[in-house]
Amino acid sequence: MNRDQKAAVIDEVAAQISESEAVFAVDYRGISVPQAAELRTRLRDADASFRVIKNTLSERAADKAGAEGLKELLEGPTAMTFVRGDAAAAAKALRDFHRANQLLEFKGGWMNGGPLTADEIQAIAQLPSREVLYGRLVGMVASPLTGLAAAMGGLIGGLARQLQQLADQGLVGGDVPASAPEPEAAPAAETEAAPAAETEAAPAAETEAAPAADTTSETETQED
Repeated sequence: MNRDQKAAVIDEVAAQISESEAVFAVDYRGISVPQAAELRTRLRDADASFRVIKNTLSERAADKAGAEGLKELLEGPTAMTFVRGDAAAAAKALRDFHRANQLLEFKGGWMNGGPLTADEIQAIAQLPSREVLYGRLVGMVASPLTGLAAAMGGLIGGLARQLQQLADQGLVGGDVPASAPEPEAAPAAETEAAPAAETEAAPAAETEAAPAADTTSETETQED
């Protein structure tokens, strides 16, 4: 491998480190080509890749990516697992492969800008997968929403029944009940006009009666 090829590998590995959610370093001694192919197939489901790189190139790539903590792990045969997807699923795949084949001991790793120990990677492997966590989260969110929807349905139903009762009583959405008629203005006008008519009629009666009295007095005087 010439200088240009080495520089290309360093740039490629540095980009993989920077783009990964996590990087797991393992001791790959004893693994066969078919076993490595099987492991890569398992890791593909977690959007992770398994790669064997010379330690000297990995060190320079770690420096370039700002992941100096990885350099401490680059002693002896070391393979890198670059995880772009589910870190728990990738750690679980490596752990299960080790249990089945007694190969690929965890050496440590890098995650969220900090180093990981082998024990910490084992703890990550115990976590539920991302899909399981999403399912639990959806269940937690949906449960209160279901209760809220039921409560709102009950509230709306109760309000509808109360409005129907009011409508049946004629208190909303209909004519004004007959038991509470509004007063009419016409009778009041006639009541106010009646005293005025009586007051005007009285002087007329008195005027007509006066001449009659005077005529009687004149007749009696002539007879006398």
